[in-house]
Amino acid sequence: MASRDVHFWKEAIHDEIDSIMHNNTMVFSNLPLGCKVLGRKWILKRKMKYKSKLVIQGFWQKEGINFFDTYSNVARISTFRLLLALAAIHNLVIHQMDVKTLFMNGESDEEIYMKQPEGFVMP
Repeated sequence: MASRDVHFWKEAIHDEIDSIMHNNTMVFSNLPLGCKVLGRKWILKRKMKYKSKLVIQGFWQKEGINFFDTYSNVARISTFRLLLALAAIHNLVIHQMDVKTLFMNGESDEEIYMKQPEGFVMP
């Protein structure tokens, strides 16, 4: 946040928080006794525009105790190659789109507690 582009980064962070709150993916609550709070951090990237993602530092969890499954929304390069080959064969036009907010359709039976993001602390 010490860069000359701090205004753009803050705007990207506000957009991410607004998206999280609008989609009800985070609820503010008191930490129950016996529960651990996980850390969080901001991932900031500059592509065509400034982007930010709030991620939980789940690496503090232990498999079989704190979590049981992991998922990733990443396609393999062979899938992209196949789609590009099919588009070339059938003379199709390819368009790129930017997904601003992506949520997996997973359901969790467990509650996960995360530290509040800096600058957005609510009592």
